[in-house]
Amino acid sequence: MFEKVFKLHENQTTVKTEIMAGVTTFMTIVYILTVNPSILSASGMDAGAVLTATAVASAIACFAMALMANKPFALSAGLGLNAYFAYTICGQMGYDWPVALTAVLFEGIIFIVLSLTNAREAIFNAIPKPIKIAVSVGIGFFITFIGLQNAGVIVDGATLVGQFSPKAMIADGTFSTAGITAILALVGVIITAYLLIRGVKGYMLFGMLATWALGIICQLVGLYQPNPEAGFYSVIPTAIFSMPASMASTFVKFDFGFITAHTADFIVMCFSFLFVDMFDTLGTVIGCAAKADMLDEDGSLDGIKEVLLADAIGTTVGACLGTSTITTFVESSSGISEGGRTGLVAATTGVLFLVALFLTPLFLTIPSFATAPALIVVGFLMMQQVTKIDWEDLTDAIPCFVAITMMGFAYSISDGISFGIITYVIQHILTGKTKDLSPLMYILAVLFVLKYFLI
Repeated sequence: MFEKVFKLHENQTTVKTEIMAGVTTFMTIVYILTVNPSILSASGMDAGAVLTATAVASAIACFAMALMANKPFALSAGLGLNAYFAYTICGQMGYDWPVALTAVLFEGIIFIVLSLTNAREAIFNAIPKPIKIAVSVGIGFFITFIGLQNAGVIVDGATLVGQFSPKAMIADGTFSTAGITAILALVGVIITAYLLIRGVKGYMLFGMLATWALGIICQLVGLYQPNPEAGFYSVIPTAIFSMPASMASTFVKFDFGFITAHTADFIVMCFSFLFVDMFDTLGTVIGCAAKADMLDEDGSLDGIKEVLLADAIGTTVGACLGTSTITTFVESSSGISEGGRTGLVAATTGVLFLVALFLTPLFLTIPSFATAPALIVVGFLMMQQVTKIDWEDLTDAIPCFVAITMMGFAYSISDGISFGIITYVIQHILTGKTKDLSPLMYILAVLFVLKYFLI
């Protein structure tokens, strides 16, 4: 059955490899079941309902990706987009959460239309291959940065970012929390990298489990001391099973009356969601597809329409259930690095999201320092694409460099794409290489410039 649905032989993979990749992907993104309810509850939404809605919407989106596109991309509630939902629309702008949920619904519907009319596919194909490679490398940089932050190795500092100091932590009494978890994460990187070098199948999953096990040992012997007030929780599961919370308080809770009363504000909300979601998704798909060698010689991806349509369906369904924008997750690259190549990876991740509804206490115990090594190693693997950029061709190389660095330093995939395309168009105009530019590239460059002035 799996062979018929997912064409495993054609994609040179096996059921075991795909399921292992799906488990690995899920382990690296399960944190969203904790983070998303925490963020959206700031808008007044019920955290339990949001958790259930997030898990169910993520599962449905993953199944759509598996069955429609047969690609190993997992989806869930996008970070950044949920913050805009809770802190900007409901916080700074002061609107109720049903208004924001209505904007997410319209975003999803618009994306479904754009996907069916090939508009999003045209944008994907219009992005030059060098920039697509740079996006893959930039995501490697970006995801490594996230992993180092989750590990507590990189922290806030006088120079915007700094590194943890065991000596200082011993002095101020935080070594048993922030210090030991950072060290455990670094040990986890060494373990995961060693397993990769040795060619161990499932190296990423085993690396996460080994790091988690070391954390449990450290807690048992007193080296790690949980401090929930500081954000450091027990890594030893105290319960396994739980029943899902009801979604009744968030299910189809829209405010359509707001659209006619505040049309201008609603358009701005929708455009903001549309812009960030579109280019975060495109960037993630480009990066993950490049890592999986799915892009053809022109940088196109077979089945891109179905990929983007599955993403749009996820957002629409998620809005109906009661969660913020569902988008393709960059952590999908962890499963791809394990050899995942088909929709069976996404389907496995979707099943685990549903299982997580009943095993929430267990999955929410997985510490960030255990998943951080996987992200860091994935970052290394994705940055290997940098050798495919022609660094001798400065007209292409400079925009690639801009895209790579901005993705990490601006902490945004969409900003990395924006700056990369703006620079690419300007460089090619100045050097007279306009024949390499499609009309859509000019349009994108102008829209990106306007975006920074208008949003």
